[in-house]
Amino acid sequence: MKHDADESAKLDARLNAALRRLPDAPLPSNFTARVLDAIDLDEAQAARAARHWNWRLLFPRVAVAAAVLVFAGISIQRYEAGARRLEITKSVAMIATTPGQPSVDALENLEAIQRMSQSAHADGQLLADLQ
Repeated sequence: MKHDADESAKLDARLNAALRRLPDAPLPSNFTARVLDAIDLDEAQAARAARHWNWRLLFPRVAVAAAVLVFAGISIQRYEAGARRLEITKSVAMIATTPGQPSVDALENLEAIQRMSQSAHADGQLLADLQ
């Protein structure tokens, strides 16, 4: 193990010495401008990717919102139907317990009762004779 570490250290030292002997690579005159342009391009691509709709993230949210709306709509509809049923039940109970239902005789003579409730028109000839 010690032997491998020593060999590795010697190999690294020789590699470093060989790299120092190499001449510096010539750089183009517009190297800095090219690097800055590449950075700007990367930033623009990242901004474009952030603005782009990610349907994999959006679809579950839309699905959950739709499920909540459907559940709320069904709940409201069931509540209103129950309220209507309760109102009808109260109406039927009130009618069933109301005393003073008209008798069968009164319903048979309904036409005569309606005529009695109509206001009588004054007879113009009779009034003229009385004066």
